[in-house]
Amino acid sequence: MSQQGRQSDSKKEEFRRYLEKAGVLDAFTKALVGLYEEPDKPADAMEFVKRQLHGGPPEPINMDALKQEIQDLRMRNQQLEEENEMLKSQLLKYESEEQAPATS
Repeated sequence: MSQQGRQSDSKKEEFRRYLEKAGVLDAFTKALVGLYEEPDKPADAMEFVKRQLHGGPPEPINMDALKQEIQDLRMRNQQLEEENEMLKSQLLKYESEEQAPATS
């Protein structure tokens, strides 16, 4: 075997170990075994494997809850901005009183 062939085999083996360590080989194997054991083979095998790798169908998105959360966060942000401005003005007031010469 040539040196180039050994380097290629070495790189392939290194990549295989990387995939194994990352759990990719197990995930692919489980997905393919699931497809093999499926009594009614799906028309779209690729979609079946994707679903198996993803862990099932995606959770439905509750748009109303997300919109409400955005509205609540915007209100909270507005409250915090107002509080921040109030605190800044109080700080400036106290700093200016501190710097002003005391008249007695």
